[in-house]
Amino acid sequence: MIPESSGQENHSVITEFILLGLSNDPHIEDFLLFFFMVIFLVTILGNLVIILVIKSELHLQTPMFFFLSHLAFVDICYSSVTVPRMLANFITKQKTISWEGCIAQIFFFLQTCCTEVFILSAMGYDRYVAICDPLHYSRYLTKEICNKMMGGAWLLGSLCATGNVLPLLNLQFCNNNIIRHYNCELPSLLALSCADTLTNFIVLLIFVLAFGFSSFLFTLVSYIYIISAILKIHSAEGRQKAFSTCSSHLIVVGLFYITAFVRYMKPSSESLMDLDKVISIQYSILTPMLNPIIYSLRNKEIRSGVEKLFGKCRPILYS
Repeated sequence: MIPESSGQENHSVITEFILLGLSNDPHIEDFLLFFFMVIFLVTILGNLVIILVIKSELHLQTPMFFFLSHLAFVDICYSSVTVPRMLANFITKQKTISWEGCIAQIFFFLQTCCTEVFILSAMGYDRYVAICDPLHYSRYLTKEICNKMMGGAWLLGSLCATGNVLPLLNLQFCNNNIIRHYNCELPSLLALSCADTLTNFIVLLIFVLAFGFSSFLFTLVSYIYIISAILKIHSAEGRQKAFSTCSSHLIVVGLFYITAFVRYMKPSSESLMDLDKVISIQYSILTPMLNPIIYSLRNKEIRSGVEKLFGKCRPILYS
């Protein structure tokens, strides 16, 4: 669907948008192309390794690693929504994106972003049950329940994306088609519209509060109980072991939630556009890359599985 003109003679129909990207300097763009290509490759390979390790190791067939493998898959999808397009723009030097392409990018970005939010919540619940009620762990987190939680995460992610994208189809865009960003994001597109966007912002606020904030609050409350339970452990070694299973998840949650909330809740401003880009890079590009690194460095089972996986691959590579 193409936005209709507002009916005034000096307004034209917008069929595509111009993404200004991160820089106009060709030399800087060449460096950024290499930089983000490396990040994208590390993201894909890192998350694929996490998935392969969890699938290949029988002792990792637990709810915690089940959720982690799904988080890795979502991170691959999440990063693939924006980075390949940005890399293509660096290579071709054509920084345009069609109206349909922009809407599709927003939809899949919101879908994977919201799905990740609910997976992080599921991982928080998993740690809560494991530490606060370990005797009922196998009862509360059966394979069937875990599958339903993941299905619900994808369903709610699709609902979030659909609920925010449908109101966009009624927006009007006049002569301004320049997006001062490296990709299509909902706040950037709403700032361009010459129509009333109050409904869009209300819908966005409802979804942020209903999905994002409630999920964050659920995770926060879970960790208040978790930390309280850890502090009651008499053994220092026991406290360290219990906290080590949660620290990776806490780091990931902090990186993701804080930057995403700031980006989507703060008012749009030309003077803060560079800050918006930095924040967006953090939660949409760097976080999917950092997740497997954080979990690998802080989880002995994952590190051991990675070593075994590469140990099996080494004879093949040198044969």
